[in-house]
Amino acid sequence: MSTENGTRKSGDGKKKAGGATAAPPMKRKEYERELRRLHGELVAMQEWIKSSGAKVCVVFEGRDTAGKGGTIKAITERVSPRVFRVVALPAPTDRERSQLFVQRYIPYFPAAGEVVIFDRSWYNRAGIERVMGFCTEEDVERFLAGTPFVEQTMVESGIILVKYWLEVSQEEQTRRLQSRINDPRKIWKLSDMDLKSYTKWWDYERARDDMFRATDTAWAPWYVAHTNDKRRGRLNIISHLLSQVPYKEPKPLDVTLPKRQKKPAHPPTTPAVREIPTPFS
Repeated sequence: MSTENGTRKSGDGKKKAGGATAAPPMKRKEYERELRRLHGELVAMQEWIKSSGAKVCVVFEGRDTAGKGGTIKAITERVSPRVFRVVALPAPTDRERSQLFVQRYIPYFPAAGEVVIFDRSWYNRAGIERVMGFCTEEDVERFLAGTPFVEQTMVESGIILVKYWLEVSQEEQTRRLQSRINDPRKIWKLSDMDLKSYTKWWDYERARDDMFRATDTAWAPWYVAHTNDKRRGRLNIISHLLSQVPYKEPKPLDVTLPKRQKKPAHPPTTPAVREIPTPFS
């Protein structure tokens, strides 16, 4: 449960709609155990993608503080950055604003043997740009009408496209934003746009629903992940992502370390160089 100042008491369940009690937050040890297992599966998927030449594109969208960054970090922390590439584009330049909206994302689409993860994507047009008035309603209508055809072309080209929407409650979003304000380690995450967006919960709700209606297709469906409990949310998303890629387990490696060369009669003399201070020794 949450206290009046927004902090959560560990071990207590929260009330769901209808009066049911949600499970208490997942314990760290359980989370780390399951994440370790899933990391092994992600490595197996990576090796299959490299050997098969598969192309995977994962889109993460959702409300501010929904946990996109933490989920992406959990996915990528044990795999190769040469295979798993994260794309988080800055605001468009004047030139990019004059282009076809999806055009600036196309160069980042995966080639053979790659997984590309978009931390926000072309769906900015249907979400933040629409809600914050950075484009016209006509722009949004054209985007929503054309995007299913763009994504169909992606899928027909051989790209495995997986789209996630991360959802949090109003109360949890408030708690997380407040924690950013109060924690010097997190304050950099809080932008003026976050504060402006915070006032427009229901505008985002309508924009999200319009986006789902127009772009939830048989070839590129949306998958909603509830992330009030960040740990469970991350594990659920990774587990689902693994189910969307038809990878095969690689053959186990039989590796033995080779012998080192013998120490020479006259080993090299290391020159005196500076070493860092060791206050934690």
